[in-house]
This record gives sequence, structure tokens and C-alpha cells, in this order.
Amino acid sequence: MDEVFKALADPSRRHLLDSLNRQNGQTLRELCSGLGMARQSVSKHLAVLEAAGLVTTTWRGREKLHHLNVEPVNAIADRWISRYHRGRVQALADLKTALEGSPMSFVYTTYIATTPEKLWQALVDPAFTSRYWGVEFVSEWTAGAPVVWKVSGLEIADPEQVVLESVPHERLSYTWHTFTPEFAGKHGFSEDWLKAVTAEGRSKVTFEIEEMGKLVKLTVTHDDFDAGSTVLEQVSQGWPSILSNLKTFLETGSPLPVE
Repeated sequence: MDEVFKALADPSRRHLLDSLNRQNGQTLRELCSGLGMARQSVSKHLAVLEAAGLVTTTWRGREKLHHLNVEPVNAIADRWISRYHRGRVQALADLKTALEGSPMSFVYTTYIATTPEKLWQALVDPAFTSRYWGVEFVSEWTAGAPVVWKVSGLEIADPEQVVLESVPHERLSYTWHTFTPEFAGKHGFSEDWLKAVTAEGRSKVTFEIEEMGKLVKLTVTHDDFDAGSTVLEQVSQGWPSILSNLKTFLETGSPLPVE
């Protein structure tokens, strides 16, 4: 946590985070041109931000993309205001703003004291997902296999709701679920909301698992969103809670309450 506060203390590094807040997934060249900073300076600041966990990276071909990672901010919130309902705490407004700032994707990196095998089981076993996520997933977890969501007494299936990639203990990717009138009604969403989300293209989520000594690095990338996506806004608010629950569940055996 000390590294997070140290990283945020420098105004240049805050400018970099602001830039990623406005446009997530930038290359080093894009960050340099957008801020008018020397390449070497930007590289050094990014290294500090990465060490603090505030920035995470992915690769697109030969290009290294930098993403704002809110997990450390979320951890700070958990430490001091977890006894309050998050929706009623104004201190989380900045976190919400940062999450909504990503125009095309959501990326979140966390470190969990577990094993790749246990983390994989927690991602694919419905007995586990129901505890920290509130959703049961039914699938063979092979590329092309359907993924059925069981949530709030509903069963959501669709021919395009499938596994895209499955490498046990390393990488899992699948398309996001279909939004049905029953789902909207069960969760109190309006007809306008349902109309907006069903008009969007289908997104996908990818889990990347990397063993790092006694810890496992988990990077979640939710992308393929339309510009100005309503679904992106929705999941960006949900993922930090889900992944905090997952981390707590694996490290303590008891998840946080599922909202």
C-alpha cells in the first residue's frame, strides 16, 4: 500500500493515470505524444505505476498496451470503509469515474495467495462461482462449448454464448451472456436499458493466470465493446466487487457477501 501512495504522490504519474482514465489501453508512444513528456521519463514513471499495481499491461501483436488498474484503489477502500455499503459511500465516486473512463475495455489485475489449479476451479466450478459471484456456470469448458448462466433463478443460454479459449490453469475466455427481458425484469432494469444493451455487439471476457511464487497473478480483460457501451459501464462497476470476493474466498475460505 505504501507503493501506491508513493506512486500517486508524483503529479507526472497522476497525469499518466488521468490519460489512461480518458483513453485506456495506450502504447508508450501514444502516452508520450498525449502528455508531451520524453519517452524515457514516461517509461520510468510507468515502471513505478506498474510496481504499485496501478497500471497493468497487455500485448496486441507487437504493441504493449497500458491499462489503468483499479485493484489497489479498491483494496484501500476495502481497508477503511468496508463496513459501509459501497453504494452509499461517496469516497468510491472517484473509483466509479475511473472505471467508466475506459472507452473500449475493462482490465483488472490482482494477486491472490492461491495456486493456479485452485483459481481455475474457482472460475469454472458452479459450486464455487455461486458463492462469490452469485452465478452458476454450466459448460464443458472447451473451445466452442456453450456456457449456460444460472442466476437469480433464471437460466440464460444462447448459441453465441460460448467458450472462446480454454487452457486449464493458464487462460480462459468466453463471450458475455445474452440480456433477456427476464433478466432485466429480475434485476429491476428498465425497458430503455434493455433496448440499449441488446443493440450492442457481444463482448467477451478473458482470464489470464500466471503463477508468481506463492501468489497467482490474475488479469481480467473484458473487451470488444461498442463505443459508449452501456454494458461496459455496467460491468466496470461489477467486476471489482466480484474479483474482491474471489480473492477473499480463495484466501480465507469465506467470500464477502454477494450483492
